[in-house]
Amino acid sequence: MNAPIWQKPDSVIDPQLMQFLAGEDVVLDRELFAFDIEASQVHARGLARIGLLSHGDADTLIAALGELRDDFNAGRYRLAAPFEDGHSAIEAWLTERLGDLGRRIHTGRSRNDQVLVAQRLYLRDRLQRLAHQVHALAALCLRRASDDASLPMPGYTHLQRAVVSSTAMWWAGYAETFYDSAALALRTRDWINANPLGTAAGYGVNLALDRDYTTAALGFDRLQVSPIAAQLSRGKYEWQALAALTTSLQDVRRAAWDLSLFGSTEFGFVRIEPQFTTGSSLMPNKRNPDVVELLRAAPAVALGAMNELAAISSLPSGYHRDQQAGKAPLLRAFAQGLQSLQVAEALLAAISWNAGAMRAAIDAGMYATDIAMELAQSGVPFREAYARAANPQLWQGRDDPEASLAARVSPGGAACPRLDVLRSRLAQLASAM
Repeated sequence: MNAPIWQKPDSVIDPQLMQFLAGEDVVLDRELFAFDIEASQVHARGLARIGLLSHGDADTLIAALGELRDDFNAGRYRLAAPFEDGHSAIEAWLTERLGDLGRRIHTGRSRNDQVLVAQRLYLRDRLQRLAHQVHALAALCLRRASDDASLPMPGYTHLQRAVVSSTAMWWAGYAETFYDSAALALRTRDWINANPLGTAAGYGVNLALDRDYTTAALGFDRLQVSPIAAQLSRGKYEWQALAALTTSLQDVRRAAWDLSLFGSTEFGFVRIEPQFTTGSSLMPNKRNPDVVELLRAAPAVALGAMNELAAISSLPSGYHRDQQAGKAPLLRAFAQGLQSLQVAEALLAAISWNAGAMRAAIDAGMYATDIAMELAQSGVPFREAYARAANPQLWQGRDDPEASLAARVSPGGAACPRLDVLRSRLAQLASAM
C-alpha cells in the first residue's frame, strides 16, 4: 500500500494495521469514484472563485480529473490496493501528472466531507434509479390491469377463499403500491439532496469557501449549513435511502409470494415461463421457481444493511471511524436491490393466467358477501343480512363470477377500478423524475 496522505515525517506505518484500517475501502470506492471526481472538479473551481487557485490552474485540474474519469470508465485506470481509498488515489494521480498543483486539490476539505459528498451524489443517483425502476413496475401492472380485465379469480383472506376477485384487481393493487414506493423514493431523493462539501472535518475551515456555488454546481437543492449537522447526517441519510429501497423490495416480495402460491400445482392459476425456473440435480420432473423464490428474499439484504447502519450509528457528534463500516452494506444493498427490481419487471411482464383453473376455484360460498349486500340494499339490517347469508342454502345456484364482479361498484372495486386515477398519478410522478 502506498504511504497514506496523512503520514507525517516521524510517523511509523504498520502495514498489517494499515490493511486493517483501510479494509475493502479502495474496492468499494469504485462505486463512488466517478462521484468523487465530479465533486473534486467542482471543488477546484470553487477554490478559483475565492482566489486560492488561478482559473487556469483550476481548468488544468478539472481537465485532468476528466481524463481520470474517462480512463476509469474505460477500464484503463483501475482503482486497486496500493491506495488507502479512492480519495487518496485521486490526489496521487493528480500529483503524479501535475506535481505541486495536484497537491493543492485538497485545500479546504477533509476526506470527511469528500466521502460525504461522493456518497450523497451516489445516493441521489441510486434513488433516482430506484424511482424509475419502481415506476416502470407500476406502469407495467397498470397496463396488465387493463389487458386482463375480464378474468375472474378467487380473492383470499387468511389464505382462505373469500370472495370473487379478478386479475385486473390483482394487477391494480400492485400498480398502486409500486406507485407509492416510487413516490417515496423520489421524496427520499429530495430529502437527502443537501450539500455537505465545505464542512471539512466537521468544524469548517479558515477559508471563505463559496459553498453556495458548489451547492448549485453539484445540483443540490440546499446547503447543509452546519458542519456538525453534516457529520450527524452520516448514517441517517443512508438509513432513509435504504428504507426507501426496502419498501420497494417488500412490494416485490409480496408479489413473489402470490406467484409462488398461484404458480404451484395445487393452485395452477399462473404460468411462470421456463426461463424464470431451474431444474433439480436429482429429480428430472422438477421445474423450480427459483427466480420467484429469490425475489421473496430480496428485502433481506436491504433490511440487513439497515440493521448494520443502526448498529454502528449510536455515536456522539463528530466523525468516528466506525462509520466506515456502513459503506459496504449500503453499496451491496443498492446493487442487489436494483437488480432484483429489474428481474421482477421481466418476470411480471411474462406471466400468463390459467383462466379455467381460476374459475374452477371459485366456489358457491364466495358469493355469500354478495348475498348479504343484496339483502342490505333491500332494507334488511346488515347484521341480520349477514346472518341470513351465512346459510349455505342461499348460495345454491350462484355460479356467475362476472355478475359478482359487475356488482362491485365501490370506487376501486372490480366494476369501478378507477385506473384513470392511477394513470394520472403515474404521469405526474414521471414528470417529477
